[in-house]
Amino acid sequence: MSDVTANAGPAPAHPVEPSLHRVMGPWLLLLFIVGDILGTGIYALTGQVAKQVGGVVWLPFVVAFAVAVVTAFSYLELVTKYPKAAGAALYTHKAFGIHFITFIVAFAVMCSGITSASTASRAFAANLSGAFGLNLTGVGITAVGLLFMAVCAAVNFRGVGESVKANVILTCVELTGLLIIIVIGLWAIGAGQGDVSRAFEFKTAAEGSVVWPIIAATTLAFFAMVGFEDSVNMAEECKNPTRHFPIVLLAGLLITGVIYVLVSISAITLVPPEQLGEGETPLLKVVQAGAPNFPLGIFGFITMFAVANSALINMLMASRLVYGMSREHVLPPMLGKVHASRRTPYVAIAFTTLLAFALITFVGEVPALGGTTALLLLAVFTIVNVAVLVLRRDQVQHSHFRTPTFLPVVGALCCAFLTGPWTGRDPVQYQIAGILIGVGIMLWLVTIFVNRATGTRRAEPDMGNIGGDGPVN
Repeated sequence: MSDVTANAGPAPAHPVEPSLHRVMGPWLLLLFIVGDILGTGIYALTGQVAKQVGGVVWLPFVVAFAVAVVTAFSYLELVTKYPKAAGAALYTHKAFGIHFITFIVAFAVMCSGITSASTASRAFAANLSGAFGLNLTGVGITAVGLLFMAVCAAVNFRGVGESVKANVILTCVELTGLLIIIVIGLWAIGAGQGDVSRAFEFKTAAEGSVVWPIIAATTLAFFAMVGFEDSVNMAEECKNPTRHFPIVLLAGLLITGVIYVLVSISAITLVPPEQLGEGETPLLKVVQAGAPNFPLGIFGFITMFAVANSALINMLMASRLVYGMSREHVLPPMLGKVHASRRTPYVAIAFTTLLAFALITFVGEVPALGGTTALLLLAVFTIVNVAVLVLRRDQVQHSHFRTPTFLPVVGALCCAFLTGPWTGRDPVQYQIAGILIGVGIMLWLVTIFVNRATGTRRAEPDMGNIGGDGPVN
């Protein structure tokens, strides 16, 4: 997948590039990981999880946390074994060496970023309406979501310089909003308000089972745990990735898991599950119920800021990944065009934005978009867990973290299980994922014909171009 052509002869040696500056110590890395995981999922989907399971809204987040931790062990082995700015697609290629599978994994990661950003845009619009009393209907929410996505595209086109320090500030904003919910919940419980017993009430399925509703809710709650896999792309900027990553990544997951449980208990204590599951602004309802004098606009602004940041970063990731795949000759060359003055991949930005517009307009609902994000990533995580076992035969010269063999096996089985229709997953999520991957396959076939017509042949995929950041929550 390089610029080598059939008639060009041997490729010239690539110039030696300077390595990235290793500036991240364990505390900065921890804030980066926590910031990647916190965000749209807990802000937007708490109510939908409550609709599935009733009062035990915290339990699906715990199960999703457990699955994420098992998969994180696989990422830990890979990132310490190959401490480069890579991603699931490159781990897949190292394990299996099949270009089409590498492409599908990379395209699935890209699509998960777009569905995540579309979820965030809907959450932004709903919180804007709820916090400032705009009383927007479904059409209004969609219109604001589209306008917001257009602004993201404009910012993306102009070019954004991001830094880890900026991520720290955004993490503090997101964390502040969730801590407000926790404090309001604890204050209300201490004052005898609300009903803590609701946190232990199960909603049963039609046949009387409590297990399947929890599994169905877990497939949705898993969206709140995404982001930890994105941290592997910071390996080259970490001072000591082999030493720091295992402890810091697991600590970040644990911190976010505890926050999610406390937020869930606070929410269900103050708002009954049937009310929490209505609409797309569950945490605004918690603030209204537990602290009616709290300035709702302030909390709404915090929520909007948190999800807006997620949307922008995900659209940046998606457009750059499309650009990278085009440059590697696995997507049509048109998608790799760069604007002459702005130096941004404007065709890739337009392509990913149009996909987001379609999702916001024709899908709309946050559960369907968030569930599709989780579906795509669970499929990717299944492959990553298998890749860890395959890559055990690849020996490296330095010491690295080695996860117990049973964990990738458990991770692959759990992730594969949670992708299945038996979980009660909404069928529309398969339709969305299928259409998105179908678009990718069509583009792949077009690229094959273009490559043959121009005499271009693929080489090994470039680590930086299609490694691909994962979606940010």
